[in-house]
Order: sequence, then C-alpha cells, then structure tokens
Amino acid sequence: MADDRTVRIHERWAHFRFSVVGPLLAAPPGSGELRGELKQLSEKTWTHPVSGKPVTFSVSTIERWFYLAKRARTDPVGALKKKIRADKGKSGAMGEKLKPILFAQYREHRSWTCQLHYDNLKAAVEADADLGPLPSYHTVRRFLKSQGLFRQRRFPDTPGGRRARARLDDREVRSFEAEYVNGLWHLDFHHGSRRVLLPRGAWATPLEPAP
Repeated sequence: MADDRTVRIHERWAHFRFSVVGPLLAAPPGSGELRGELKQLSEKTWTHPVSGKPVTFSVSTIERWFYLAKRARTDPVGALKKKIRADKGKSGAMGEKLKPILFAQYREHRSWTCQLHYDNLKAAVEADADLGPLPSYHTVRRFLKSQGLFRQRRFPDTPGGRRARARLDDREVRSFEAEYVNGLWHLDFHHGSRRVLLPRGAWATPLEPAP
C-alpha cells in the first residue's frame, strides 16, 4: 500500500496539471487553434509542484494532459494523477534459492535471451513452491546484468568450438587488437558513383572514403 506522502505528491501533480490545461477546458480553442495554444503553454516557465524549481513542458506532454482531462468528464483532476505502481513497497530482490538456478542456467545456456532465462525460472518456481515467489522479468534482467551474465554467441560442440569458448572465457577478445599505439589503422572506402577520365585517356572508378 502506498504511503501518505506518495499519495500527496500524486495529488499535487494532478492539481498542477489541471492548472496548466484547465483554461483550455474552460474556454476551448476554436478549430485549428489548439496547437498554437499548446505551443504558448510549452514556452512558459512553471514552478515544479514538488521541488519548486522552474520547469518547462513540451507540447506533446501538455497535449496528453489536455486530452486525459477532457475525456474524464466527471473527475478531470483525478484523471491527471500519476498511477501508483501495483508493486509499490514490495521487494524486487532476487530470492537466494533462485540465484543458483540462474547461474546454472547461464553456465549451460549462455546464448539464451533474458526472456528464456525468466521462462525457465518461472517453470522451476511453479514446480517447486519452496523456491519462493517468482520475481518480475525486470528483476531477473537487472540481476543478470549486475552479475555480468550477458548473452553470448553460440559455439558449436566441436573441438574448435570448445577451444573458442575457453578462449572467450579466459581473456578479453576484441575485433581488432594492436600491441602499440598507432600499431593498427583501419580505413573504409567504397567505389564512387561516377567514373573519371584519367590523363592517359582511360576511364576509372574512384575509391572514396566512407562517410
């Protein structure tokens, strides 16, 4: 359940938004005039409802507020409140019993997407309630990222593929490497779109540096 301070902030935002678009609701602009009115409002400097600092808002933001309030005929102020997240106040931490499962999944399937890891973790939780509650997809994604468990390319199960996997595990591999500064230069060229006539009378297609 959201605390009282959060509710008060959301109510403050709702009243502030209504104060911005209220005049447009009380005196609707004529045909073709709304865009100009929104632009004028976007050029104004407002006082932030929470921090009290000067702030401006884009045309699209004010336009969204306007239509939210306009569609809510009975309670336009309420329609302009920020929605309180359903998981507000709940922990998004990864359960201790679930971490080893994710680590094992990653060791066996490093090419899996985060969605695949999440789906398999969900299946494990459904099969064994003692593992604890299933965290959200975003919690799983943040955990994998924080542990450096990024998706990696798939290597074939061959001697060469296993050597490549071991090399990738043991050292940092880059596309281009050089031992000393200026030891490696890379230039990219493409053929020009027009041919040119050389002094000796032959036509040639020039090479141009890529943009």
